[in-house]
Amino acid sequence: MVVVGGGLAWYYAPIMLDYRFILEHLPEVKQNIANRYMKADADKVAALFTKRTELAKMVQSLQQQRNANAAAMKSPQDAENRKALIEEGKKLKDSIAAAEESLAQTERDLHAEGRRIPNMAHPAAPVGKEDKDNLEVKRVGMPGTFDFAPRDHVQLGQDLDILDFDAGTKVAGTKFYYLKNEGVFLELGLIRYALDLLKHKGFTLYMTPDIAKEEILEGTGFNPRGDESNVYTLEGEGTCLVGTAEITLGGYYADRILPKERLPLRMAGLSHCFRREAGAAGQFSKGLYRVHQFTKVEMFIFCQPDESEALHEELRTVEEEIFAGLEIPFRVVDTCTGDLGAPAYRKWDLEAWMPGRGDWGEVTSTSNCTDYQARRLNIRYKDETGKNRFVHMLNGTALAVSRAIIALLENFQQADGSVCLPKALAPYCGFERIPSRSKAITP
Repeated sequence: MVVVGGGLAWYYAPIMLDYRFILEHLPEVKQNIANRYMKADADKVAALFTKRTELAKMVQSLQQQRNANAAAMKSPQDAENRKALIEEGKKLKDSIAAAEESLAQTERDLHAEGRRIPNMAHPAAPVGKEDKDNLEVKRVGMPGTFDFAPRDHVQLGQDLDILDFDAGTKVAGTKFYYLKNEGVFLELGLIRYALDLLKHKGFTLYMTPDIAKEEILEGTGFNPRGDESNVYTLEGEGTCLVGTAEITLGGYYADRILPKERLPLRMAGLSHCFRREAGAAGQFSKGLYRVHQFTKVEMFIFCQPDESEALHEELRTVEEEIFAGLEIPFRVVDTCTGDLGAPAYRKWDLEAWMPGRGDWGEVTSTSNCTDYQARRLNIRYKDETGKNRFVHMLNGTALAVSRAIIALLENFQQADGSVCLPKALAPYCGFERIPSRSKAITP
């Protein structure tokens, strides 16, 4: 039986959020859907699951009757009895075919509806609709002050001659851009800075494909099609451009049983990310903040269920270390239920101070998705009793390069228009300062 849904053993341990969990804890599941402001019909899922169970029993009963009929046919019979058994066999064959088709359709309907049910949210996750309802839990560093009027990263990028949005729009469309001159080394330096730290932390490094099959996207909880999809689909290929290496790292062990002694598995993937919807217009979406393509280093962990909450804190700590090393002021927020996304049980966001917008802007997030993705991707481990159980899967942004560049340019800008680099990053870039070239001519 293929099950979808997923979730933590929650506080009903050891029951998992599968179809039976939905049926047996329907009020809690419906409240969780409401708290997440999502559209899903838990009542319909429960009804379809009950119907599927009844049909499966019916098919099994009819098959047993067919087997008994076949056995009777092998025994000596008079002509009249044999004729009756043949007629009964034909009726059973037709009944089984009808019941199996009804069962198959019910399973298709059940899986379609079940995929809309989100993971259960952590009991401590703040209940709210959008990011303004997130709960700040920590601040590191203080926003700096300037004795001049600070510029935003768009103006800085132009004056430094390291960013070209006009050419990006001309060649590829809105929300695309070119990195130039020191901007190229800045991106590469940030990537190497993050990868070196992750290697030191015990992560296995990967450069992942930028394309994944639709079933892998669906397994990780992303919708590859539809009006609300954020995904670029490659028509006729059954594949998509990935919006994050979470997809390709999560799919790496699909349909595998992982050795318990190898858990937890720590992975880090470098990939381009492609997102069809670049956000609404306005100052908070301008420039590099929401773009259609960017580079990201993503962390991923496969682990046993009782390890996932501690490992979630580990991922957050790594993210904090990366941005503390870059000397960028940031805060940590506990993400509200309406902003979690379907797979996440709990999510922490890091928001960096961005002087150009005079506000905090999200730069990383880390999610504990418990067994939600593992159920869909069929990733398990063998426990000490020899039973196959679903792993828990966690992800976290080590570095989304475009947003890190925003925070660096805006926080380290100087009165003369130049930008100095933090001490930890300069060796990776090969320079300590990017000079202003406000009079540079762009072709």
